Amino acid sequence: MKKINIIPGIVAIFLLMLFACSEDFLNRPAQGNLDATTLANQSGVEGNLIAAYSYLDGQGSTGGMTSATSNWAMGSAASDDAFKGSEPGDGQQWTDIEMYQWSTGSVDGAMNEKWSAMYDAVSRANAALTLLGEVEGISADDVMRIQGEALFLRAFYHFELWKIFGNIPYYTEEDTDFRKPNVGSNAISKIVEDLLNAITLLPEEQAAVGRATRWTAKALLGKVQVFQEDWGAALITLSDVYDNGPFALEDNYHYVFDALRNNGPETVLAYQASVNDGSGGGENGNHPDRLNFPHGGSPFGCCGFHQASQNLVNAHKVDANGLPFLDDTWNDADVTLSDAVDPRLDWTVGRDDVPFMDWGLHAPGWIRDRAWAGPYSVKKTVYEQGAGVASAVGWAPYQMHSMNRHLLRFADVMLLLAEAEIHAGSLENARTLINDIRTRAAVGAQGPVGGAMVVPIDDPTITWATYDIGTYPAAGWDAAYAMLGLKMERRIELGMEGHRLFDLRRWGDAKQVLNDFIAVESTKRAYLLAAFPYEDRHDLYPLPTIQIDLSVVDGEQMLVQNPGW
Repeated sequence: MKKINIIPGIVAIFLLMLFACSEDFLNRPAQGNLDATTLANQSGVEGNLIAAYSYLDGQGSTGGMTSATSNWAMGSAASDDAFKGSEPGDGQQWTDIEMYQWSTGSVDGAMNEKWSAMYDAVSRANAALTLLGEVEGISADDVMRIQGEALFLRAFYHFELWKIFGNIPYYTEEDTDFRKPNVGSNAISKIVEDLLNAITLLPEEQAAVGRATRWTAKALLGKVQVFQEDWGAALITLSDVYDNGPFALEDNYHYVFDALRNNGPETVLAYQASVNDGSGGGENGNHPDRLNFPHGGSPFGCCGFHQASQNLVNAHKVDANGLPFLDDTWNDADVTLSDAVDPRLDWTVGRDDVPFMDWGLHAPGWIRDRAWAGPYSVKKTVYEQGAGVASAVGWAPYQMHSMNRHLLRFADVMLLLAEAEIHAGSLENARTLINDIRTRAAVGAQGPVGGAMVVPIDDPTITWATYDIGTYPAAGWDAAYAMLGLKMERRIELGMEGHRLFDLRRWGDAKQVLNDFIAVESTKRAYLLAAFPYEDRHDLYPLPTIQIDLSVVDGEQMLVQNPGW
């Protein structure tokens, strides 16, 4: 499914499994308990595994827009990068999320959407492991590969849940009662254990596009170790990936988000998208982000969600040396034509009178409600017109396309390694890594309508901006300044990719940064005046109440709500 090569019959098996699912994974038996005559062969095992892979986009029998592993709502719109966008009342759950009003019924439903989808995915990975242990005749290499992939996926989905909820139960193929306590589960150590085991089992290369390899598992392990602040282990793991792995930066920043360059050298893990593949509504396309396109007056027609903040746009300002303003003066005034900016701004954000790739000039009519959520659009999740990758079927088919969505890419890995180097005191190594990413960003900028889409950053055809980007010099590069540079680089390089809130939380910066953001941005977006302050309790999302209610064993709730909720 979704560009992963599969043997005949698996699609039918997967569809059978999908439609057999009940509304909530807690209400059904373990997915491994399936008809033995149908699945007791390698095709059945692979079918279970593909069912687990299919949730990499966050979609499935229980998934929706909030369950997206792109985390556009829970990681981006809930941060200073972006707003929910669109217009008042449309997608109220996401408005409540971005305003930190997380006790509402709409947010509770959204939390259940994410929880259910990710645990549904876990159950499918466990089903593959269970069935693998019951089927004979599979080669030793395939047994190791399948087991490694299932363990990797199980770790990935639990890590998604851990980033969001923190206190979660961990489920393995040995669990038969899905009402385990979350307190004391030590889920993060079990994620690490699964990834270490996956590394020993997975091959270094896979014949099928999109499947996890040993290097994919190592990269994710390094990220998990950074989130644990296990800096010594992270330095070892990420250095190995950087020095010996198969990944590399794309030649140009835009190529990372080019629909014709899926699974390029920078791809560590991405969900595999496809359209015009026989699905009636283009469901295998970029479904979790399908609302995140410019609205009515644009070529896309809908829907105007996930709009960039003025704060993010202003963060792209650079000084006379092409370096970001790390003293926070960048947000003293909004970007104007006279300001020099990092060229990544116009690969990330749609701005009026600036070419929107090859679709024409972004215009005021492309915004659904400018007074509500501002003048900016999202750009990274939109494909080029010339790529011809849109769906031909389904509601608003232009929103569905076959551009993969990165869940982990090499620039992210490099910046995580740079952070580990800073903590190790290897400041020059960190400077080199950050400068390499900045050097790549300087290769090209958005080109003019009717001309080349990518041009040099000083091309004379550019009339809408002054682009500049420099590299950090050795002078003054001490630990404090290096950390400021690292934080800004992660924001600019990974802008609107769903990482921002989780970075702010792990740095301990969320309360200060987000309350300052609300204070300033609410003077421009009036609805934010009703936002709640970001408090300590917001460092974890609340567990869905329905899951707490369903966790009761002998009158005792196995799931304990997060503090403050």
